[in-house]
Amino acid sequence: MRPDLAKSYGQHRLPRYTSYPTAPHFSMLVCESDYQTWLKSLGAQQSASIYVHVPFCRSMCWYCGCHTSVTKRQEPIAIYAAGLRTEAYLVAETVGRRQPISHIHFGGGTPTIMTPETFADLVSSLRYCFAVLPDAEIAVEIDPRMLSEPMAEALGYCGVSRASLGIQSFDPVVQQGINRLQSFGQTATSVDRLRRAGVERINFDLLYGLPLQTVASCLDTVAKCLDLHPDRFSVFGYAHIPSFKKHQRKIDASALPDSVTRHHQSETIAKALVDAGYVRVGIDHFALPDDNLAQARREGWLRRNFQGYTDDSADALIGLGASAIGRMQQGFVANAVSTKHYLARIAEDRLATAKGYLLTDDDRFHGEIIERIMCDLAVDLSETSRRYGRDPSSAVVDRYRLDSLIADGVVAIDDGQLSVAAGAEFLARAVASAFDAHLPRSGAIHSQAV
Repeated sequence: MRPDLAKSYGQHRLPRYTSYPTAPHFSMLVCESDYQTWLKSLGAQQSASIYVHVPFCRSMCWYCGCHTSVTKRQEPIAIYAAGLRTEAYLVAETVGRRQPISHIHFGGGTPTIMTPETFADLVSSLRYCFAVLPDAEIAVEIDPRMLSEPMAEALGYCGVSRASLGIQSFDPVVQQGINRLQSFGQTATSVDRLRRAGVERINFDLLYGLPLQTVASCLDTVAKCLDLHPDRFSVFGYAHIPSFKKHQRKIDASALPDSVTRHHQSETIAKALVDAGYVRVGIDHFALPDDNLAQARREGWLRRNFQGYTDDSADALIGLGASAIGRMQQGFVANAVSTKHYLARIAEDRLATAKGYLLTDDDRFHGEIIERIMCDLAVDLSETSRRYGRDPSSAVVDRYRLDSLIADGVVAIDDGQLSVAAGAEFLARAVASAFDAHLPRSGAIHSQAV
């Protein structure tokens, strides 16, 4: 793909489309009582997923865009874990039964900042409150710099089947610039501990567009990662939004690559992974051919949620913890962001819902189109419009943007079938944005498209 396209479209600030509408459109019009009603409407045989947010780290990585805080003490973490257990009980009580659960994902922050005993107690509570299916995937995000052997053993004991390890870059110069010093040896030791404990499926998270990062250092990082044989890679572009995350101001903005260089880094990493036998999934994930994610991509049931691409087919996502977002068939719900406010609500035996969004038929229509573009890099506009009783022309919101993308050879529409051109995968967000009915009136700050 021509570098001028990365330059033309790469500076645009666009959503990552891990939901539709995106979180900036949530409001307090949706509240606790709405969430209670939605939970009670879950079908008895309907499987759901759970996301558990743990907003604590031992140190702050300057690139981080997550809701987290630094603590050196274990007491706040133990108190928070008790709050998570209580919230699980409250949700289960509201549902009125032990809802079947097909996926559990622990994110953060650093979920493994908990002691092994605390983590095991939390998983036991989830299994008590919900009917976790025998083949349910339990995934945990891990900072390899602080994964102890007892913690790895606890993960295996609790049935964790997948671990996502944050790596970002093995270049010491880049690591210094983002305040994350992490050796290859630390990472290799963590992978070994996890596999010996029975956590066999391993994901690696990489970043491009970091300060002082080069194409050569990206390739060196990939080469080191391949020695450890992970099942999946997530390769994200660093989103520099210091007005949103103040610690990002510690990053030297003058050392950040421009959109063309970012694109070169991204595609170089992609080529190296594909050459190594990984299947490209969507715009930023890569998986071994026998991995569930690659299978979902091949068979057309790939989904996208707040964790990125997923093979999770559940229509309901229950969010636990401060800032956690859930999705029901009716819409989205988001918990209070601050740990203090979250724990205060839970202490009152109340659900921590602070805001949300009630989906309309128009949202479902545009949301399905956007999800298929992001997942399949193609969508049947005629068929989708027919199912929603809509005129296909009503799907397009930004005709000027779409026409520009067509003229530049990024996307084609033939007999109602839209497809993103080979080599233009990195512009899928730009294509999807042409169908986003909320974007024109959004005042939100998003990350760069490339």
